[in-house]
Amino acid sequence: MLFRVTAPSPPLVPQRSHRIHPAWWVAAVTFLALVGAAAFRAVPGVLIAPLREEFGWSVSTISAAVAVNMALYGLTAPFAAALMERFGIRRVVMCALLVVALGSGLTVFMTTSWQLVLLWGVLVGLGSGSMALSLVATVTGRWFVARRGLVSGILTAGSAAGQLIFLPLVAFIDSAWGWRAASLGTTAAALAVLPLVAWLLRDRPRDLGVTPYGGTAADDVDPVRTGAARTAVRGLLDAARTRPFWLLAVGFFICGMSTNGLVQPHFIPAAHDHGMPVTTAAGLLALVGIFDIAGTILSGWLTDRIDPRVLLLAYYGLRGFSLFLLPPLFGPDLHVSMIAFIVFYGLDWVATVPPTLVLCREHFGARAPVVFGWVFASHQVGSAVAAFGSGVIRDVTGSYDLAWFLAGGLCMVAAAASIAIRRNLPRPTVTALPTDPTEAAAAQAHG
Repeated sequence: MLFRVTAPSPPLVPQRSHRIHPAWWVAAVTFLALVGAAAFRAVPGVLIAPLREEFGWSVSTISAAVAVNMALYGLTAPFAAALMERFGIRRVVMCALLVVALGSGLTVFMTTSWQLVLLWGVLVGLGSGSMALSLVATVTGRWFVARRGLVSGILTAGSAAGQLIFLPLVAFIDSAWGWRAASLGTTAAALAVLPLVAWLLRDRPRDLGVTPYGGTAADDVDPVRTGAARTAVRGLLDAARTRPFWLLAVGFFICGMSTNGLVQPHFIPAAHDHGMPVTTAAGLLALVGIFDIAGTILSGWLTDRIDPRVLLLAYYGLRGFSLFLLPPLFGPDLHVSMIAFIVFYGLDWVATVPPTLVLCREHFGARAPVVFGWVFASHQVGSAVAAFGSGVIRDVTGSYDLAWFLAGGLCMVAAAASIAIRRNLPRPTVTALPTDPTEAAAAQAHG
């Protein structure tokens, strides 16, 4: 007698009718959390000048806290997904928001620089890092089957939106009521999102009696409770044996240096050194956020049509050239040339992400998300190096000029590394021709 063994079917989900699919509410509250995470990381750039004035700390000391923040933000991301698998999305995000609120709120009581490193560097870095790319990947993977690419793009744009919304606001609060009020405002923003996360963010569609958007009950799989962290480490060890990984990591390391590490925290104090009001400089960085969104969308469209290595060559090369031209543009008044720089830098800010993702998929296949997580970690390590190094340059030389020039030169290195990556496109299938004369004759006769 034969028995047929079938795989266990997924649990039946009692369907409920909703005017708006709950997945969109989950995406909306995730967007708010990501906006907040971007804001928390952008605030220190506004507060460098007032902290120097009150405590007498050097720029390099304050930059050390920013560097720790950026490094932990990147290094936490590959492991945050493991925590979400083990404890659930909602618990991890709520804990992350509480940690960020704690780190930001306690700064009003600090008196020494090590407390700044602990609060803004460690606590805010760990909290915001738990709401980075891992949150986007987990939410879109669990809640969406249709529109997954669109939702991923919108959530990724949350980082630019956070910078856009909060930088001018924080600069205004600082100028009107002081840096402590700005820090407490950041705490309030984190706590304001907390009840929305508790109410709307759910771990899986079946928790609300629905299926993923555009999918079926079979798409709502149980999360892997163990092994996620091991998978992340294994992905790094395997990728580190390949040449494309190191070329991509070097490029993204320099990408982080020239954006999040240099421009984001140091553009405002550099402009202030030349007499530009802090609120004006913060407004210029907000414009970077606007054009960042447009540039990312345009880069994705171009990546489908142009060799991604050529795009990276152009992005890094033009970015380096623009940094060489930046120092003479600073001044107390706002000129068209500075606005042109801001527009270009905004378009180029994260335009490197789509072609880098494509190259990761080409070379690492199914492991691409994990490998890209580590490439992104190199981006944040580069950010940390530039955030601290630029502060040291400012203290030693009295100017940021050398930092701009060094970053411009390194961007040229990133351009060369990117074009050196070999393509790994699938080869067309070619029918082998017979070499034996008898076989050739037979093949011709049957042709």
